[in-house]
Amino acid sequence: MQQNQAQAPTYAVIGAGPSGLAAARNLQRRGLSWTGYEQASGVGGLWDIDAEHSTVYESAHLISSKTTTEFTEFPMADAVADYPSHRELLAYFNAFADHFGVREGFRFRTTVTRVEPDGDQWLVTSTGPDGTLTERHAGVLVANGTLSEPAVPTFRGRFDGEVLHTSAYKRAQVFAGKRVLVIGAGNSGCDIAVDAVHHAASVDLSVRRGYYFVPKYLFGRPSDTLNQGKPLPPRIKQAIDTRVLKAFTGDPVRFGLPKPDYKIYESHPVVNSLVLHHLGHGDITVRRDVECFDGDGVRFVDGERAAYDLVVLATGYHLHYPFLEPAHLDWAGPGSGTAPDLHLNIFARNAPGLFVLGMVEASGLGWQGRYEQADLVASYLAARQENPALAARFEREQVHGPAPDLTGGYRYLGLERMSYYVNKDAYRAAVRAALESLQQKETAR
Repeated sequence: MQQNQAQAPTYAVIGAGPSGLAAARNLQRRGLSWTGYEQASGVGGLWDIDAEHSTVYESAHLISSKTTTEFTEFPMADAVADYPSHRELLAYFNAFADHFGVREGFRFRTTVTRVEPDGDQWLVTSTGPDGTLTERHAGVLVANGTLSEPAVPTFRGRFDGEVLHTSAYKRAQVFAGKRVLVIGAGNSGCDIAVDAVHHAASVDLSVRRGYYFVPKYLFGRPSDTLNQGKPLPPRIKQAIDTRVLKAFTGDPVRFGLPKPDYKIYESHPVVNSLVLHHLGHGDITVRRDVECFDGDGVRFVDGERAAYDLVVLATGYHLHYPFLEPAHLDWAGPGSGTAPDLHLNIFARNAPGLFVLGMVEASGLGWQGRYEQADLVASYLAARQENPALAARFEREQVHGPAPDLTGGYRYLGLERMSYYVNKDAYRAAVRAALESLQQKETAR
């Protein structure tokens, strides 16, 4: 429960999605006072499809299974499906908020418009039911997610039909009777192409590079629940898993998809085998990268042309922290192709008291990985109050010390969406090591 600011420092939590709930819960666990800001009317973040700024669509389900995604201290019910829908997930987050009593700490329908340092504290300006307020906090935990600002490419030429980014897509009825082109074959692009098959007159999928397609089930179990023991060396795991995938899904190249010019796990795989099913049935046609728009159609780099009524841009998102000066995050800004340069993707090196939660992607990291981020931040903030010398040593040795290798030995593609990608095992080990350094009982020198 929030305390009076005169009694104890108060921390701001921006966002009430999974990372914001994890932040609130871990501050609560350590008795730290906090105020939450959420622009929607409730918790859940993008998983509330009815929220104004949600980018989720009706057919959306987790691409990781519930047991590898859930918060460890609050497991999903046995009755919940292996790969829950957005509605099941929203119910889960509401249950989490009520079980731990963190809902009351958030101000809903409140948008943060500016966050700026003021000495060793932070000023947070927000607009909500009580008007525009500027409040002082000892620190700010930014947890507004990574999937809110659409990355919309520009194309030469003119298109006479409708162009829709996946962020605005909700239901498959929009495709009824239309000739549809989906640009981009990531997880959302493949989901939406599969949706369109059941309604559209035709569905084409424009692909720039090759992908690895992982089925949701292998050997009768959710595929991400296999190999949960000690991690294999990258090259061995890549060799084994590539062979397993070929045994289960065949070679996607035979459906007209490009051959990947990288090894598996060097980019996020597509967890969708239904798209291969529909490619094999002729329901979806693969096209190459777009060269230009051309009136009622699109020309592709291989010289082919086709007419369309609707183009769907499955082109991803930019990181988006509009209330912060990018310099505070040591960042060139949205659309720069890079991510903020933060210690462990969390701690701002040049802006003490500023933290980002959830700016991390990794196959299998789940919300528990974000929870561990929040646990680390809350432990550090508690140390600042209870053992300043220990907190200072953490800053010196961790935040401003040598950056740990978070790749796990994988060579990730140099894409914007991969700029904050980590290896799950390497990342969690680094966060655990940092947390252990804050749990020492002796006074730091």
